[in-house]
Amino acid sequence: MIEIKGLNKYFPGRGRSEPVQALRDVDLTIRDNEFLTILGPSGCGKTTLLRNIAGLVPWDTGEILVDSQPVRGPSPERAMVFQNFALLPWSTVLANVAIGLEIRGEPRGPREAKARELIERVGLSGFEDRLPGELSGGMQQRVGLARALAVDPSVLLMDEPFGALDEQTRRLLQEELLRIWEQTPKTVVFITHSMEEAVLLGDRIVLMSARPGQVDDIIEVPLARPRSQHINELGESPEFASITTHLWTRLRSMQVLNT
Repeated sequence: MIEIKGLNKYFPGRGRSEPVQALRDVDLTIRDNEFLTILGPSGCGKTTLLRNIAGLVPWDTGEILVDSQPVRGPSPERAMVFQNFALLPWSTVLANVAIGLEIRGEPRGPREAKARELIERVGLSGFEDRLPGELSGGMQQRVGLARALAVDPSVLLMDEPFGALDEQTRRLLQEELLRIWEQTPKTVVFITHSMEEAVLLGDRIVLMSARPGQVDDIIEVPLARPRSQHINELGESPEFASITTHLWTRLRSMQVLNT
């Protein structure tokens, strides 16, 4: 379980300007093995919050606990998947997927065997010796997902991982991610700008307010699981339409207030 209590984060202002508050009094509990999606207007602090949970960016006041232990920095128990893939361009797909295991000191044979297994799971068998520059954006994101899964984290933090992809590739990777999560449940915190994606993937949706970001609303998603084989049908359901309409109404009001 992840507990976020009274979190506040400021960034320095430019020149002599006042500091900018990115997050204000964020309180949130994320359940074990929950798929939580976070949605909000641009600049509301979604990515900052995710990086706080990852231990990559410090905060000013408040605390974050993972299984009752305070977050003090990065941990292999919390793996991050970025929108820009963040692959090593000079390393092969196999080496990129195995890099976390190599850093841990796992011997070459076992780490490469595990990497090959994950490469197969994300549908990239036969591409082990390719460089990232030889792959499409969707394929690169599959490599990033496999790399994060290789260290077997208990928490998977995903920062708009499909945001830069075309709609067809995005849908395929949504299905792939759900399939993997259904087979090996983990706590997933997934940042997105897409209302539809937030509903299709999430158990709950956290809607954040405009900056400084706060938890504006938490919406339970009643769509049945497993979903990986039924995304198209779910997108046509009355429940899906009702939630997306509610989300758009709230997001639109935030945009009007800040124009």
